[in-house]
Amino acid sequence: MKARITSVLMSCLLLLAVFLQPVASSAATTAYDPNVLDYGIYWFGPGNVAQKAVPGAYNPYFDSSRPTVIYIHGWQNGSTQAGKRETFNYKQNDATYGIDVNAADAWINAGWNIGIFYWNQFADEGEVKDAEAKIWSASGPQGMRWRNASGAYSTAGAPSTSMAEAFVNNYTAVMAGYSGNNVRLAGHSLGSQMVINSSMLISNRVDAGQLPANLLPKRVALLDPFWSKDGKSYLGGRWTGEVSRDYVTALKAKGVLFEQYKTSGITDVGIGDSNGGMERLTAFSRPAPWYIPSWNLAAKHVAAYNEYFLSFNAAPPIECTISWWNRNPTGNVAASASTADSRIAEMMRSDREWVQVEGRNTQDPSDDWYERKSR
Repeated sequence: MKARITSVLMSCLLLLAVFLQPVASSAATTAYDPNVLDYGIYWFGPGNVAQKAVPGAYNPYFDSSRPTVIYIHGWQNGSTQAGKRETFNYKQNDATYGIDVNAADAWINAGWNIGIFYWNQFADEGEVKDAEAKIWSASGPQGMRWRNASGAYSTAGAPSTSMAEAFVNNYTAVMAGYSGNNVRLAGHSLGSQMVINSSMLISNRVDAGQLPANLLPKRVALLDPFWSKDGKSYLGGRWTGEVSRDYVTALKAKGVLFEQYKTSGITDVGIGDSNGGMERLTAFSRPAPWYIPSWNLAAKHVAAYNEYFLSFNAAPPIECTISWWNRNPTGNVAASASTADSRIAEMMRSDREWVQVEGRNTQDPSDDWYERKSR
């Protein structure tokens, strides 16, 4: 009975994380009709507007020579009927605790392409584990069904592959002719599993000579990631967190950098797998969004990706040690979206973790300090 109660609690917390988000403006997700299946990469322009990437077609918000970051969201239960999609505006994503800043603008002004891979209609499942299964297999408990605005499910037009493979196919098509050398993937919650599995699939295609090497991501951000407990039949009885660790280990050996940010205890209760082994594989930080009440795990969960994209517009956080009441700067920096790849590599290979100790009561990344601690 206790296990059942905690499982229900976990599902409720994740569900709240979805419904914290108000309806995004139609401008932010151009031509999205929730009655029709729509998934794929949307490139964003200034002002939180976006246009879907169409292979071979001109897109005003994409330049094939620029560094590129693509964000992948997580579980989206109920979002289709509500007409909701995530954007890069924290206020739109969380009307209570978010700030009205279009985080994508700073990336664009710095010369980046920035986009979101939407798979929200597939991620719109009442059970988070059913959405999780789609990341890894087209033959999970609910196959590759998707939800429409009436709440009904359909398989019409659905891919015959897993969602990670569907992303890689879309990514391959819209990035054809890409001449840049800097791709970053960022995933929130279940989206962290998406970026890990997708990066492995991309690596395999590069090794097979099917993709150019510059399409392998240089850096992958795991933003308050979620894994569920227990072995999965579609993974031969292995846990999703276990397979993810194997993939991250293999990708690190190929030079891919991994950073991880834990803003909530969403994996520490119910069906969640805390996956402590992943913390030791990544540049691991514990942001502390104290501007959100301690009981509101769902809002703290949502804070992860919003804080990350906002942090690009500020200098990296100050790294410090603490003795008694004193914050002692080390002369180095902690992790954020603006932290240099070389520093993320140092942090990833260290035996440390970083815990936020200043700037906890604001959404402004410019006042953040992190204490360097032993893991």
